[in-house]
Amino acid sequence: MRDRNNNIILTGFMGSGKTTAGIRLSYRLRLPLLDTDKWIEKEEGRTISEIFALQGEETFRKMETSALKILLELEGEQIISTGGGLPMREENRELLKKLGTVVFLRIKPETVYERLKGDNTRPLLKKADPMKEIRRLLELRNPVYQECADITVDVDGKDFEEIISEIIDRTGKNKETDHENTSH
Repeated sequence: MRDRNNNIILTGFMGSGKTTAGIRLSYRLRLPLLDTDKWIEKEEGRTISEIFALQGEETFRKMETSALKILLELEGEQIISTGGGLPMREENRELLKKLGTVVFLRIKPETVYERLKGDNTRPLLKKADPMKEIRRLLELRNPVYQECADITVDVDGKDFEEIISEIIDRTGKNKETDHENTSH
């Protein structure tokens, strides 16, 4: 049985940097990265947009829960990047806590809008007033992200190096220090 607390799970709203932070953490800590959205797309053989269109959001949310249950059985330590809506189900929040240290990448609505305004793949931004929708969803989701999180990292005004360093410091995952300690 592995130590489940060794995984780092990144949660937060779209545009908060979960994917980019996950990639950089994976590289820096020399750990594999698993992105739940990409994993589901690979398993299902279609995009999340197609799953939503063909089977609906509820089916996709159940797929996320199934993915988390499978992850609990995997050996080894990893970085897990989640979809923005994954923590909204109570069952998923409980599973995330069992998987490891949950890091909430908190972002302001203005930053979300600035980062994603040119992204035509996001249904949220196809609304008449995308900023209003971003604010509405953040108001609903932020308390849930916060409830689920072991650590909250504010991402506004920080570059990814600062964000990654903060995550590493606050999770105690400094591999270089760990290697130095084991070599003495």
